[in-house]
Amino acid sequence: MAGDDRVLRETLVYPFLMRGRPFPVAVLFRGFVFCTGNGLLQGYYLTHCTEYPAEWYTDIRFILGVGLFVLGMGINIHSDYLLRQLRKPGEVIYKIPQGGLFTYVSGANFLGEIIEWIGYALATWSLPALAFAFFSICFLGLRAFHHHRFYLKIFEDYPKFRKALIPFIF
Repeated sequence: MAGDDRVLRETLVYPFLMRGRPFPVAVLFRGFVFCTGNGLLQGYYLTHCTEYPAEWYTDIRFILGVGLFVLGMGINIHSDYLLRQLRKPGEVIYKIPQGGLFTYVSGANFLGEIIEWIGYALATWSLPALAFAFFSICFLGLRAFHHHRFYLKIFEDYPKFRKALIPFIF
């Protein structure tokens, strides 16, 4: 199901790989509930509400969507890896992310996830997937903007050319 990889990654794997301040259990629980509900909705829609003909798998929407999903997932995983490497065990200080798409944007991990869900929406060509992609753009775009503003505020040497979410634009 669509949300399954996110549930596993964000709820069961990512918190245990983090360094620094403890992760609030309430946030972990809310994320688990949301991702489980979204995964069930996406899965239900795909298994009970739609039927794809065999030629769908050669349709440009499906091929491009899967390509975008894989690209976004790669960006997301690589960006999360770079973020985890910022701190040594026990450190809780903030550091400037470097490398990968962090060279161009403050929210490289958010950009990767947005690309992922746009790809998923394109590959499934479904209203629930489009709604999830839209709300991911709204929520993660806002988080990227706030992270960017925070970095600019606390780091005097933060790269001025770096954008919040979209390289060279925003």
